[in-house]
Amino acid sequence: MRRARVSVLGISLGLAAAVAARGAETLSIAAASNLTYALEALDAEFRNTSPSVDVTTTAGASGSLVAQIRDGAPYDVFLSADLEFAEALVKSGSADAGSLTPFAVGRLVIWTVKPGVDISDIAATVRSPAVRVLAIASPDSAPYGRAARQALEKLGLWPVAVPKLVTAENISQATQFVETGNADAGFVALSAVVSPRLRGKGRWLEVPAGLYEPLTQVAVITSHGSANPQSARFVAFLGSAAARRVLNGFGYGVPLPSARARDGK
Repeated sequence: MRRARVSVLGISLGLAAAVAARGAETLSIAAASNLTYALEALDAEFRNTSPSVDVTTTAGASGSLVAQIRDGAPYDVFLSADLEFAEALVKSGSADAGSLTPFAVGRLVIWTVKPGVDISDIAATVRSPAVRVLAIASPDSAPYGRAARQALEKLGLWPVAVPKLVTAENISQATQFVETGNADAGFVALSAVVSPRLRGKGRWLEVPAGLYEPLTQVAVITSHGSANPQSARFVAFLGSAAARRVLNGFGYGVPLPSARARDGK
């Protein structure tokens, strides 16, 4: 499969030019791709409280976004799909440890749009001859892909799944593989299958949360964004009732009080 490559320098220059052209009331967000379906609604709610702020959002695999930010991409806020990638950005000196804020918990499902695929049991689905291609996001750069692998390993299904796997760059691409029929089934984010665009399309089964490490969604202000007062405003907004309504509507849970950075900040 061919993958389009965009240089980090090109991304950085493009974002910087856009920010300069719009003036001071701007906010650039890098978000894990599982949040893609909720971002438009979140941005709309944020604009209700901060109508003068021009928000731009880029979605991708958490690991890839971390690499871009480390290389100088001028994002103000990073919304990670798990705590580990957000902490990695802090430890590299590219984000503010004091701003690290868990704001939601993602959920993993197995999904199909093909009529002949039984989705009532995870093991039966993975073993089914009708499932010749099984989609997951990259376990190396996408937390939802890592969660899928953890679940398959705990169920003793990883060796069965490996010959069937098609690995996507991020969870949005894994969703596309299933939606288009290029995969017979796949592990995707609940936020995708309950979104207005995909709701009612196909059938899905939630993967028990005990089979994978929590997908705690974490916001952190980057070094670039620390000088932008809109960064802190957006992170605070994620804890608001309005943001919670949006996130709940897309199937996200509330992070436990213990969901904090391991350095205690």
